[in-house]
Amino acid sequence: MFEKVLIANRGEIALRIHRACHEMGIATVAVHSTADRDAKHVLMADESVCIGPPAAAQSYLNVPAIMSAAEITGANAIHPGYGFLSENARFAEIVESHGLTFIGPSPDHIRLMGDKITAKAAVKEAGIPVVPGSDGEINDPDEAMKVAKDVGFPLLVKAAAGGGGRGMKLARTSADLAQAVQTARAEAAAAFGDGAVYLERYLEQPRHIEVQVVADSHGNVVHLGERDCSLQRRNQKVLEEAPSPALNAAQRQEIGEIVRKAIGKIGYLGVGTVEFLYENGEFFFIEMNTRLQVEHPVTEMITGLDLVREQIRIASGEKLSVSQDQISFNGCAIECRINAEHPKTFVPSPGMVKDFHVPGGLGVRLDSAMYSGYTIPPYYDSLIGKLIVHGGCRKDALRRLKRSLEELVVAGVETTIPLFKDLLHEDEFIRGEYHIHWLEDWLEKSAD
Repeated sequence: MFEKVLIANRGEIALRIHRACHEMGIATVAVHSTADRDAKHVLMADESVCIGPPAAAQSYLNVPAIMSAAEITGANAIHPGYGFLSENARFAEIVESHGLTFIGPSPDHIRLMGDKITAKAAVKEAGIPVVPGSDGEINDPDEAMKVAKDVGFPLLVKAAAGGGGRGMKLARTSADLAQAVQTARAEAAAAFGDGAVYLERYLEQPRHIEVQVVADSHGNVVHLGERDCSLQRRNQKVLEEAPSPALNAAQRQEIGEIVRKAIGKIGYLGVGTVEFLYENGEFFFIEMNTRLQVEHPVTEMITGLDLVREQIRIASGEKLSVSQDQISFNGCAIECRINAEHPKTFVPSPGMVKDFHVPGGLGVRLDSAMYSGYTIPPYYDSLIGKLIVHGGCRKDALRRLKRSLEELVVAGVETTIPLFKDLLHEDEFIRGEYHIHWLEDWLEKSAD
């Protein structure tokens, strides 16, 4: 087992990793920008190293500075968290070339799944259903039209690299297609340095359902059920729950086993998430994330398994702590992503947190690095916390979420807490009858 882990991240996820390490008797190193010198993960770590100015490109994405910090502190391994360098294959290679362990999958698997075209081909061969579309990159409108004749409209033009909705354009008719391809290529090149795009059939009202998998170096693979991440705004997840209210036990078992077997065939190592669009009883692969997900706590709440602990154990060469037949799914968990944003305009709201009160009680968890007097910097993602609740059933979880939101206090900055309070009065959400476009439609109606 590792003696010291450097955490190459910030905020709540850095604190989450620190806590797991300390429970395992592992010392931690926090790296930070000058803007984060008073951040909670920095204050609580065993050691800390400043790696640059506020801009992420000069600090949290500064590979030489991070590797220097690992060297001077004598770290054995680096945990990248999520975001920043977590899915950067070159960074994983550099870590390994310096004799350290990258707590994550192999660089080859990061690279394979980081390109949506190669990822789609790999999982299709392994037995996972994919969205009908092009077999590879689309280079010009003529190629796009050939695909359109086979697949039909509407079509979604998608960037092969990156995510978050950038490099993604909808073409409902042949008249839209050429412009959609051109615009998506330009956006992808600007955002990711890679203008490659491909085509997929556009599903009108699908749900976004993802399956959590964990695999060790001894040939053991388990799936931990699914999460429903359909409440989204601008292709960014807002609320997640497990299990999905759209699936029954048989569907859950079937897709879980399909994914588990496919991940075994690929030879994947570590924690990963296979994401699907689900419509009319069918699953269609969209991507695989080769890292810890923001929403991993809902899976932890219904399985009792510590995913960060499993990551660290697997990276150190140990076997999974559980087998598939030892995993049970208990109750329902829901996570709200609390952002420092105006709840209606979603304009970021950095500033000082003047008062911070955390809800408590059975089945309530808040993952956050905030504290009273902390100043939220304007340089990074606006996520400031994740409120996760667990109940014996979905109805119990919703009641607990309502109560916890009423207790949660973040004063001094605008937050999205009021958004979630409002959602809990919507019948369709309460019944679990929503899809990936539902939230944006609801926000638009609410603004009228």
